[in-house]
Amino acid sequence: MGDVTVRTPERLEEAVPRPVTEETGQGGSLMHRLRAPRRPRLWFEILLIALSYWTYSLVRNAVPEQRAQALRNADWIWRVERQLGIAVEEWVNHAVNSVTWLVVGMNYYYATLHFVMTLGVLVWLYRSHPGRYAATRLVLFATTSIALVGYYLYPLAPPRLMNGGRFIDTVMVHETWGSMASGDLKNMSNQYAAMPSMHIGWSVWCGVTIFALASVPWVRVLGLVYPVLTLVVIVATANHFWLDAVGGVLCLGFGYGVTAVWYGALPHALPRWVPGVDDRWGSWMPTRA
Repeated sequence: MGDVTVRTPERLEEAVPRPVTEETGQGGSLMHRLRAPRRPRLWFEILLIALSYWTYSLVRNAVPEQRAQALRNADWIWRVERQLGIAVEEWVNHAVNSVTWLVVGMNYYYATLHFVMTLGVLVWLYRSHPGRYAATRLVLFATTSIALVGYYLYPLAPPRLMNGGRFIDTVMVHETWGSMASGDLKNMSNQYAAMPSMHIGWSVWCGVTIFALASVPWVRVLGLVYPVLTLVVIVATANHFWLDAVGGVLCLGFGYGVTAVWYGALPHALPRWVPGVDDRWGSWMPTRA
């Protein structure tokens, strides 16, 4: 057995829970209480996330499928990208499609990893950063909410559905399960809601959160690599233009702005532990040296 040490706070005032006052945000006005960090309840978070995703899917798929307008918008974006010399999507799509094992892997990546990673980061925050959990979750929810506005105001066909057959639908060609908008699943999802890309919005949220809060250097690096790989995947599978990714990042910026206004700080600047609750346990828990 190793030695047992006790973590002590750097300042004496951090060792004692602060009194309930308006200044601490744990008492006083309703607004202060709503903004106060608190330990999340597991049952409530599971219910909230499930209900939120169900609502998001319902609203997204309820947006009218304006096929003609979506195709016109796709043609316009593609034309602008070519005029600017930044239209790389077709080259990437065809190059990756020529390597079967790679494109099949990307199909499954596209279909699954944005759920797995996003939920994984939420679980990590819940367990290891409870004081920052609600604020970081608000970023995600606000980002996704504003994306719904984009789907309604700017219907956009993904490259694989454009007229002219320029792009390859990698899921259809390689007969893999990889997109709710392909094959037999296409009637279950709005195919013309490509702008903004929430694959990018969510993956950058994951990456920023991991980089800002993880303590292990290589994990922080992986946090930055993840959204870059996601960008390659959404372009290679012809599910998005890379400008859709720009839209996703702008939505994420909105999410961080909402959170900064509500909490008065970005999530990573909030206390890791819930004041008056986790300070009595997290800061004093014995750890093995």
